[in-house]
Amino acid sequence: MDDELLKLLACPDCRKSLKLFKDSLKCTGCNRVFKIKEGIPLLLPKSKQ
Repeated sequence: MDDELLKLLACPDCRKSLKLFKDSLKCTGCNRVFKIKEGIPLLLPKSKQ
C-alpha cells in the first residue's frame, strides 16, 4: 500500500490514523484491525460488520 494513501486513511470509528501490517491495517486509537483483500482495505464501521 502506498504511504501517501495510508496518510489519508483513518479509522471509521474513532478517526485516528492507521498502521500497516502484512495484510491488515491497525488503528492507533481503538486498536481495531481491518483486513486488506486484494489490495483494498475493508474499512467498515463496527455497526456495519
